[in-house]
Amino acid sequence: MPSYLKLSYKPQKNDIVAIYKVEPSRELGLKEVAQKIAAESSIGTWTKLTTLREDIFNKLSAKVFYVSEKRKIIKISYPIELFEPGNIPQLLSSIAGNVFSMKAVKNLRLEDIQFSEKYIADFPGPNFGIEGVRKVLGIYNRPIIGSIIKPKVGLTPKEQAILAYEVFKNGVDLVKDDENLTSLSFDKFESRVKNVLRLKKRAEKETGSPKLYAFNITSPVDVMLQRAKFVRKNGGRCVMIDIISCGWSAVQYLRNQNLGLILHGHRAGHSAFTRDKRHGISMLVVAKLARLAGIDQLHTGTVVGKMEGGENEVLKIDELLKEDWEGIDKLRENWGKLKAVMPIASGGLHPALVPQLLKILGKDLIINFGGGIHGHPQGSQAGARAVQQAVEAVIKKIPLNNFAREHKELREALDYWRK
Repeated sequence: MPSYLKLSYKPQKNDIVAIYKVEPSRELGLKEVAQKIAAESSIGTWTKLTTLREDIFNKLSAKVFYVSEKRKIIKISYPIELFEPGNIPQLLSSIAGNVFSMKAVKNLRLEDIQFSEKYIADFPGPNFGIEGVRKVLGIYNRPIIGSIIKPKVGLTPKEQAILAYEVFKNGVDLVKDDENLTSLSFDKFESRVKNVLRLKKRAEKETGSPKLYAFNITSPVDVMLQRAKFVRKNGGRCVMIDIISCGWSAVQYLRNQNLGLILHGHRAGHSAFTRDKRHGISMLVVAKLARLAGIDQLHTGTVVGKMEGGENEVLKIDELLKEDWEGIDKLRENWGKLKAVMPIASGGLHPALVPQLLKILGKDLIINFGGGIHGHPQGSQAGARAVQQAVEAVIKKIPLNNFAREHKELREALDYWRK
């Protein structure tokens, strides 16, 4: 069998590089397994082929150019000709497909994909991105304050609209459906859209500030498109997609419709394959694919909240979404015309966590509060004011305890959640 091990090889300008962490099965060495991964993910198979000509192999074979026995890291370079332009599913079928099922590996994790400028150029990327979302809301000097409707499901469309209106009126900029709320018997999608948007307009008129509501359109792709168009027809500006459960094909399809809607990407289910540090696919890879596919704002982690995800990991992801990126091995990617994605911190947040959150993640951020607003002892309106007050205090560089002396909602929130 021809060798895929080329340790002297330097990736070409248009190559795509995959970085894997590999734990070989007991009887195999790392270099041997690396070659099997390279073969399976490019043009080879388990045995020598009479149909594989030398010229094809030389042109299209993947090349293992880095092996670290100590770190169990391998890097494989792939000619760009192996990948259909603008096709994320095909990319993943190649470098994140059969390789995970091979008996030669005990554990395998795709840590990063480093895309060439030529590959990136075939994707539209976000329609709005950070600058566009900020322009729609007219917010430039602070994080965007978001709220998830709670309970997750159970409210009627009218109840949900009233709750959204109450938090919009008290400092929240963006409200979203939860990830498992689509069109249920007690809360039909179309009724929710009409009720919410009517009261959103009222809140905008009364506050003088634009507001966004992210309606969850997650569904089969034909229904998803119908729902997105319904939102647009009724004056909505934002829809939410559960990107993992819908899949990349659906995300790309919706983005390519050019509906003029902000695409809010929820990552529910990602930890099924991102959480194990030995096996699966990293959240960094998911974030890169979301930027390619055209998501405008993406849940990336809170560091300080209830969801798994350490500071270094979340910072790397947020950095990647915001700008051209110096990757985990210092190879700089040029994202060209693709706009930056707005990161979202969501999960287990409450007002007392705001200073630490913004210190770690910065101001180019949507901070989402579910229970941290609707669990306030004085109710959702007070919870919204408490979050707004916490953000104001941080922006003004005033300690929360000092600011809370003259802001009772914040004071009550600090007393309640610091117990």
